Amino acid sequence: MNSLVAYDDSDSETDAGKSEDALSSEANLENPALAAVESRGGFDMISESQIQSVSFMAGSKRNVSHSAPFLYRVEANKKSWAEMHPNKIYPAALQTASSLGQSLNPLQKHQVLSEKSYFQKRVHEDSDVTLQGLRPYIPKRLRKEKNPEAENGGESTNNSAKCGVAGDGMSIEISKYIMPYIGSKYGATAIPTNLVFHMSKHSGPINVVRWCPVQKWSHMLLSASMDNTVKVWDAVDRGHCLKTYSCHSCAVRDAHWLPSGSGFLSGGFDSMLHLTDIETGAQVFSGRSDFRIGTLKFHPADPNVFICGGFSPEVIAWDIRICKAIKMYKAAVQQTLDIMFLSEGKEFLTSTDAVSQDSADRTIIAWDFQTGAKISNQIFHERYTCPCLTPHPKDSVFVAQTNGNYMALFSSLRPYRINKRKRYEGHKVEGFAVGCEFSPDGTLLATGSSEGKVFFYSYSTARIVRTLSAHGSACVNATFHPVIPSLLATCGWDGEIKIWQ
Repeated sequence: MNSLVAYDDSDSETDAGKSEDALSSEANLENPALAAVESRGGFDMISESQIQSVSFMAGSKRNVSHSAPFLYRVEANKKSWAEMHPNKIYPAALQTASSLGQSLNPLQKHQVLSEKSYFQKRVHEDSDVTLQGLRPYIPKRLRKEKNPEAENGGESTNNSAKCGVAGDGMSIEISKYIMPYIGSKYGATAIPTNLVFHMSKHSGPINVVRWCPVQKWSHMLLSASMDNTVKVWDAVDRGHCLKTYSCHSCAVRDAHWLPSGSGFLSGGFDSMLHLTDIETGAQVFSGRSDFRIGTLKFHPADPNVFICGGFSPEVIAWDIRICKAIKMYKAAVQQTLDIMFLSEGKEFLTSTDAVSQDSADRTIIAWDFQTGAKISNQIFHERYTCPCLTPHPKDSVFVAQTNGNYMALFSSLRPYRINKRKRYEGHKVEGFAVGCEFSPDGTLLATGSSEGKVFFYSYSTARIVRTLSAHGSACVNATFHPVIPSLLATCGWDGEIKIWQ
């Protein structure tokens, strides 16, 4: 079996040509009209009607994923046509076909352009899933001629406009695919079904993925993994890792963006808390807790204050400005699983691992943030732990993911009553810290599962709308993009991140 790995120092271009011919022949099986064109030796040997039929099939919505090799061949044959027929006009049908990419919307065009990797050398990772978002292989000699900065490790950023570049090469960019959505009202959420990017740089299970909250930088995705690293990804334009941060010595359990988008807060099993600047990689704040960190949340009204919990009966509030703990909340539990703020930060909820014969005691606890007093510990009356709490973006309700393989709906106003008429069930949790989240318009509720699937529920009816087979092992997080409708990021214990549209 021939190797599909592209080596940086290789100057051979014959292998790339063979790969292109072989893969374009596979695409021809899906497009008979294009196969007829290829069998005649190029576009100069066919009739105008045949060209139009090829153009129509390549540009149809049904065959958009198979049209990329055809588009690139059209561009290549323009030059040969001009050489062989200097006094003739390039056929209008081919001109139309060559402009198919311009008629696509940005996300469709990006999907077509990503198909370029199919007929170039690509990395093989013993997986049946097509790796998307890989840049095509270009010989080193041609890269130096086209871009002299490539010799020094520089990269061309045609899809993004730079805002600032740090000394180590990490940059904050504004995505051109995000710009049309900035300032506009979020549209209706459709269920994503198509895989856009498949990213697998982590060497261990991934606990969370989070989109940057700043609209103009929301193409950046943050991930925290059991391999002791945090990564920032360009998950909209190119689908690759921008920078890796190795500030923890043990597994990173949770990470959150700063509200300004300039950095992130992370905590892990090394009991360390780090606030890291994403451009420089410098530690703006570092603190050590007395317990292993399991969950973090920024205060919604004060970005300098955050709360952390973990393998301890205590929940601690920290102030970044003075680098000290400012409040302590004690409960007779062993572990805090998740934290969620209510009422603009005046109150917050903690879910714990407390399960006993008195099942109504301490599973979900409501706290007063200022005084540290318990408001209620009789919220959930089932004998299941709740690994995730998530609020609805519009209504005064929240959902608790339970290890009973269902999600329960509660009021976020005192006394936080459970809605007994709605129960979102059908997926499996089975002890994993499976997250759940509402879509930004509030119509859908998405959750991962221990089976690797993503389940989409209707918020109003509590019925399963659709399931998506996303990962080979447990899918623990599924999060909607805050700006682009129907764009979803998922992660799992297989160490992979996938972007769906």
